[in-house]
Amino acid sequence: MQRLRCFKSFWQLLRSSCEGAAKQATSSRCYSHDPSSFGLLFDIDGVLVRGRTPIPAAKQCFRNLVDRHGKYKVPVVFVTNAGNCMRQTKAEHLSHLLEVEVSPDQVMLSHSPLRIFTQFHKKCVLVSGQGPVEEVAHNLGFEDVVTIDMVREAYPVLDMVDHNRRPKDFIPPNKDLRPINAIILFGEPIRWETNLQLIIDVLLTNGNPGNTWTLTQYPHIPVLACNMDLLWMAEAKNPRFGHGMFLVCLENLYKKVTGYDLKYEALIGKPSVVTYNYAELLIRQQAEKLGWNKPVKTLYAIGDNPMADIYGANLYNRYLQASKHANAKVQAKSCRGGADPTAQSVDDHRKMTSAEMGGATVAYGSEEDLPEACSSILVCTGVYSRDQQELPSDPAQTVTEQHIFHGHRDFRFDPTLTQPSFVVQDVKEAVELVFQQEGWPLE
Repeated sequence: MQRLRCFKSFWQLLRSSCEGAAKQATSSRCYSHDPSSFGLLFDIDGVLVRGRTPIPAAKQCFRNLVDRHGKYKVPVVFVTNAGNCMRQTKAEHLSHLLEVEVSPDQVMLSHSPLRIFTQFHKKCVLVSGQGPVEEVAHNLGFEDVVTIDMVREAYPVLDMVDHNRRPKDFIPPNKDLRPINAIILFGEPIRWETNLQLIIDVLLTNGNPGNTWTLTQYPHIPVLACNMDLLWMAEAKNPRFGHGMFLVCLENLYKKVTGYDLKYEALIGKPSVVTYNYAELLIRQQAEKLGWNKPVKTLYAIGDNPMADIYGANLYNRYLQASKHANAKVQAKSCRGGADPTAQSVDDHRKMTSAEMGGATVAYGSEEDLPEACSSILVCTGVYSRDQQELPSDPAQTVTEQHIFHGHRDFRFDPTLTQPSFVVQDVKEAVELVFQQEGWPLE
């Protein structure tokens, strides 16, 4: 229950981190009818694009989502577990592919919630991934950033797998770096062996990779990981390894060497609750831009991966229902002037672990701000395909020799959370379904 209580200070911190990204429009849009209060959360890979190729249904879908002036009819946020780029870059890419304007305010990458982890912003952090990881880290608020390449250059003999990159004639002296206080894993790197080796070095030397390994330093320095996707869908016929696979390698290497489990300070990105809380805030800001005065009551999360998109949306819906239940208990207790003897505590399976919350120490947001529900919609254009797999009629049979849990090690698996609210062929059908559910005409 403690994780489900609302703390205004934490909520204000989250709100302030996004104020610069989205401001209320000066003029309100006019509708011919009273608008329903719902918002759309779109996954990107496997839903809107396959690699660099847009899915045809996505273009048709977004033509219907904007009016003749190119303005969105409903709040839209793109929630992706990708993280090796800037929001501006992803927005420009989507605008080009979908042929509608997408603003950075509508894009949420896997690492976006790191803005609220201010306790690490002044610490020296090692970042792993590819693309402009140093720029991304600074943009999120981190002030003292070290990259894997910086570690390689400072300690030339640490990266020894590729013989062509080993020092040739002489061993250059080490250039001591400042001690590393935390590690941030943005996404899968290009050279897995280099990143795995150097991250292990940093963990086993308490942030001083020039020192000798010590197995007695446990727990290790904090590790914050973004994007837990084991698999993702590109142009290939079969799914490709995602950052979740890199995390599996790192976890097992660390355990093999030390005998201890790798600990995460935070696991961010779908399916963590903090990711959907952050996305919901962006939806609310988009609603304000549209001139909507009513709170957003329902979120529809559209994705292709049952173990990330669907699991995460359903987990967030469970969180919303538990929050509502907790609030009702508080109100009942207040009305009775004491404890309600008939009230039941939230079932154990409804309590959120730290991993499921995403590493946030408390839940945030007041009950009146939160939506009433989050519905999950599974499309068949990405990781999930009706031709290759069928969702079991009995959720309890999801995990068998044929159906293995692809979620992260630290998430308790509940087979019912992989069951979508709806299954459709593609994103166009998904949006048509939502508008039908909400009683909106889709012109």
